[in-house]
Amino acid sequence: MGLLRVASAMSLCAVAFSVQAEQLPIEVLSAVVKDQKIADAEVLLQRNGAQNVVGRTNAQGQVTLTSEAADDASNLLIIKKPGYSNLVVKCPCKGMTYAVSPVMENLDGLRVVLTWGKAPRDLDSHMIFPGNNIFFNNKKGTDAELDVDDTDSYGPETITLQKKHYGESYVYAVHDYSNSGSPTSSELSNSEAKVFVYMGQSLVRTYYVPQNRTGNLWTVFRMTGSGDFQDINTFTGVRVGAEDVLNEVKPLLDDSVAVTAVTVSSSVQADAKKLNLKGEAAYQAGNLDQAIDFFRQAIELDNSFGKAYGNLGLAYQKAGNTAESIWANRKAIALATGTNAATVRAGAYYNIARIYEAAGQFPDALRHYQLAKEQKANPVYDTAIERVQNR
Repeated sequence: MGLLRVASAMSLCAVAFSVQAEQLPIEVLSAVVKDQKIADAEVLLQRNGAQNVVGRTNAQGQVTLTSEAADDASNLLIIKKPGYSNLVVKCPCKGMTYAVSPVMENLDGLRVVLTWGKAPRDLDSHMIFPGNNIFFNNKKGTDAELDVDDTDSYGPETITLQKKHYGESYVYAVHDYSNSGSPTSSELSNSEAKVFVYMGQSLVRTYYVPQNRTGNLWTVFRMTGSGDFQDINTFTGVRVGAEDVLNEVKPLLDDSVAVTAVTVSSSVQADAKKLNLKGEAAYQAGNLDQAIDFFRQAIELDNSFGKAYGNLGLAYQKAGNTAESIWANRKAIALATGTNAATVRAGAYYNIARIYEAAGQFPDALRHYQLAKEQKANPVYDTAIERVQNR
């Protein structure tokens, strides 16, 4: 009788386990080739920083993970494939399609990838900059292209900038084409849309569509003329065709139009500072990957943390991630305040200039050496300016 009770208990445990376990089907595609399946990609699920599920995509780019944990924002999905930037995204992940981005070679390149859920069927990416509105009806522009357009749910939609032009501002927005005539629709807000921004070898920013909003136009971010990356994340309801999205966001191409910074609580700021200190310790110990991870976590918590951006720029540069280093240094310049602001800006401009010079982009190098000198006199800057001018 005792054995029967044990067997019954084991049977109940097995039933309980089968109820708790959740199947998470996932599809992985190329961000730049329409409907290209990515086989043999490593797909990992982490919860609270601990890896608990690993799988690999098949020839159709599909994998099903079995997780005992709830499919919620406590889980991170990580997708890795040689030759592609690692993708890291918060769940829920069940039934979603993700697109991985090939590593970019250009120092001033940028790739933006949009994915979403089943509804609405058609979301459109728009990259708007002087003289250009890159979207499905105007796929090519000045050093920019809509690589992939999607009209039947999930995405991806991908826009690649081969070169961001210094002095020109860029605004990226998502338009709910399916509900373009319904400015009070909530489908865009409920779409689980995500925007991934890639530079060089890395995913540098991820945006999650704001929840519990009405509207069919999500204005996501701006890059100012000096290269400062600014979060916007605003929702508006419009009744316009795709061509007229340009007019809705065009005012933001003027950098004097301020973007409201996200308010961060003192406790979150304190957590970000702790992560930055961990990053500094890892950097001093020579653990660059770990340092980069801590600095990135710090800025995810507090996107106005200038010191973390400066540290991230140094770590990226030492790791050979030069495009990413330029991005982080530009943000450090924009956020520099206080008595040491000029010194911080000068140092960051100098670091950017060195990257450009090493890459043979001498006009860009000269501009940034001169910008460093404008912030603070230093004979090192004078020597660099003379060296580049004599190339």
